Formats: sequence, C-alpha cells, structure tokens
Amino acid sequence: MAYSTIPKPSLHFNTKLYTGINGTLNVTGVGFESSLTWIKDRVQGDDHAVYDAVRGATKRVRPNETTAENTQSNGLTSFDSDGFTVGDNGASNGQGGSFVAWNWKANGQGSSNTDGSINTTYTSVNTTAGFSICKWTGTGSNATVGHGLGSIPKMIIVKRLDSADAWCTYHVNIGNTRRAKLNTTDNYSTGSGYWNNTSPTSTVFTIGNSSEVNGSGGNYVAYCFADVAGFAKFGGYTGDNNANGNFCYLGFKPAFVILKNWTSSGFSWELFDNKRNTTDGVANVIQKRLYPDSTAAEGGSSSTNYIDFLSNGFKIRRAGDSNENNSNYIFMAFAEEPLVANSGTSGVPATAK
Repeated sequence: MAYSTIPKPSLHFNTKLYTGINGTLNVTGVGFESSLTWIKDRVQGDDHAVYDAVRGATKRVRPNETTAENTQSNGLTSFDSDGFTVGDNGASNGQGGSFVAWNWKANGQGSSNTDGSINTTYTSVNTTAGFSICKWTGTGSNATVGHGLGSIPKMIIVKRLDSADAWCTYHVNIGNTRRAKLNTTDNYSTGSGYWNNTSPTSTVFTIGNSSEVNGSGGNYVAYCFADVAGFAKFGGYTGDNNANGNFCYLGFKPAFVILKNWTSSGFSWELFDNKRNTTDGVANVIQKRLYPDSTAAEGGSSSTNYIDFLSNGFKIRRAGDSNENNSNYIFMAFAEEPLVANSGTSGVPATAK
C-alpha cells in the first residue's frame, strides 16, 4: 500500500476550466496562488500559453512553438491568492471560449540559488510537491544549476527565452545522454550538449553547451519535477498496440497525465486530465486529449477511450498513438484528491486496482 506525503494534492496542483469573456477575468477556485499556469483554448486552434511567477506575469512562452518569450500584456496579467487574472487576449480569454488552465504551486518569484556553478537569477521551490522553477543566464560551457528540491528531479523542461530554440526535456526514462523536444512529434536526440551525460542530483542538474540549455549569454527557464509519494510520478512503459493495454502503477489515482512516444517519430505528446472528461460523465474513462506540441483543439468523443484513470494508476485503452507496438513511452502524472487516511496513518492510502 502506498502512502501520500500530501494529503491534499489540490493545494499544489489543480486543473481549472473557465469560459472566456474577452475582458478582464479573475479566474478563481484554483485553491492556491499559482506559480506556473499553462492555458489552452479547448475548441480553437490557438497556441498553448505558459506563464510563471519567476519570469513574471504577462511573460508568455508557447510549448508548441520554438519562439522566444514575448510580453502578452493582455494575457495572464497577475497571479492571485486563489488563481490568476487574464486580460482580453483571444487565446486565453476569447468571448465564450472554453479554456483549461493547469496550475502548479511553487513559491512566487523565489530567490537566487547558489548550489550550482551557475547562480540562478531566481529559483522558486515547493519542496513538499517536488516542483521548482529556475531562471539563469547561460555560459556556453558545461555547468550545473541549483534546483532547490532537496530530491532528485525525474523530469526537467528547459526553454531558452531570448531565441527560437526547442523545448529541451530530460526524463529519467530517456536518460542523461538524450533529450526529447516538447514542441515536436520527434523522437529523442542524443548528445552531450544537453545534460553533459550527467544525471541530476538532489541539489543540481547538469547542462552542456547546447544553445537549447546553455548558450553564452542566453536566458533560460527550467521546470523541475521530482517523484513525491502519492502525488507525482514520472516513469515509462512499452507499447503493445492493444486496446487492453498497459497498466502503469502510480500509487495514486491520477488527475493529470502526459504521455510521449520517445523512440518513434511522428507521435504527439498527449495530455489528459479529469476535469475535461465530460463526454460520458465518467471521470475514470478519459475520452478527451490535448497535444502540447500542437495548436489543435481538444480531440475525443464518446466512442473513443484513450486511457482509464484508476485508483492506483492508469491503463492504456487504445491501440496506436499512446500504445504503438514495441515503442517506448514516458509519462508524468499528478494525483487526484485521495481518500482520507485512517486514523494513525502518516499519509493517504491508494486503494487497490
């Protein structure tokens, strides 16, 4: 039986749905002041938009694009005590639009971290939830960056902010000699320029000399994630092209899952959550997905079952896509609100499958 170190996951990660009004909108009900908010219009072919408290409100990067950070003065305009505020930008708040926002709690803008050979401009950390945001200036030479987690990151997503470079992604299942790109359907690439063939530690992650992570004078942001019992899990599986596919044990019921085929090209990243699944009204059977590498609108129907969210993990329910035969996949997953633990336990038990 798995026990959670976080009895109330929704105080650290939460998915929020809202309807656009094409004017100033205070989106409340998130449950905390978000430090990272990722917004997507569910029905229009608009860019994804990512804002964080380290770079500051209005500073947008787009996971489906390599483009540099830009100031979106009418996008996300503030991080608030129970959510965030958006202006009249159509991709974040178009009139009558249906939007989803995924929110993570760190610690506001944070402060400089000096654990690595590069001192970060800011590192914002939520050690309880295994999440941090780091911002630094590149040196062009192999270096280390302090992430502040106090535990080993299992997934790190880096974006250069001042030029059109790919979203460089480390995942424990891909390893320290390779990287995936969040913005494309490509498979992995190999090279020491990404992570200098060195795995992260409990204090730092290592970067090579690639312009994607450490160009001289370049400005960078990284989102770092660690495993947390009962709350967050990063792992992988091998596809079998079967509608009764793999079961991936998490130790909790997921609220959010991203999958990627990293050994075969041409396969999108796929994003699922338990708030958008309104096709059949059953939160366990996930029938809607979005694609972090694409502007495409939400896909899915009542006749399409992608994955099941189960009490202690998820199960693939579709051949192809997220289940190509003999292809290797990575995942990131965050927990739904669990059942209340029995008196005397130190956490929350994940019920059996």
